[in-house]
Amino acid sequence: MTYCVGMLVNDGLAMIADTRTNAGVDNISSYKKLHVTEITGERVIAISTAGNLSVTQTALAMVAEGIKMPGHDDVETLENVPSLFRAAQLVGYALNQVRNQIAPSLSADALKVTASMLLGGQIRGGRMGLYLIYAQGNFIECGLDTPYLQIGELKYGKPILDRALRPDTPMAEAVKLGLISFDSTIRSNVAVGPPFDMVVINRDSLHGHQRRIESDDPYFKDLGRRWSEALAQAHRAMPAPPWLEPQTAGRPNISIVS
Repeated sequence: MTYCVGMLVNDGLAMIADTRTNAGVDNISSYKKLHVTEITGERVIAISTAGNLSVTQTALAMVAEGIKMPGHDDVETLENVPSLFRAAQLVGYALNQVRNQIAPSLSADALKVTASMLLGGQIRGGRMGLYLIYAQGNFIECGLDTPYLQIGELKYGKPILDRALRPDTPMAEAVKLGLISFDSTIRSNVAVGPPFDMVVINRDSLHGHQRRIESDDPYFKDLGRRWSEALAQAHRAMPAPPWLEPQTAGRPNISIVS
């Protein structure tokens, strides 16, 4: 499994993806799941992937080679699509084609064919955007009400983003929240793990700042420690449930039955 998140705020876009793949407890390895296509000053498009690795890798290879969409004669890639919306259509079409082509053989071997992608970025002359693309080829766009999208093992990091991330959250704070959501996820799910790949794209900059975060990254380790301490302090500072008797609220009420 995996965990990927894209956060679209007023300052720009940040996307983070883990690298762990899991084909059983004795077959865990790392593969890059965040891919960036950039023509500096003209476009920057980032894609993160989750699900069956063969499906997502084959779909991305198709897009890189170029695709003739139904009803069109021109070969399109991420380097020449006219809009981010068209980029989402292109990737969605490739993902659906691959899924339909190899699903029968994978199903025969009882392998999962689920796959999904996050695609975000900006093309010169257009607005910045973020899309969640499903295996069937359809997709949804990130909106102002919920300024983030997730794929993979999303349930552990989602509460943090729901509570704190807003469209006007500064980029540095958004990245911090994204990394905290990763720290919470890896503590609860062994199928997600470092290193993490991250790209930050400031709005209208048409350039992505990329970084790989290893397990021993000083900032990430310190962030996880501080978050754990802050949670411990917060729950200790909260009042005990008023319907419990004092001895029950202060210490375990243990009785011995003979």
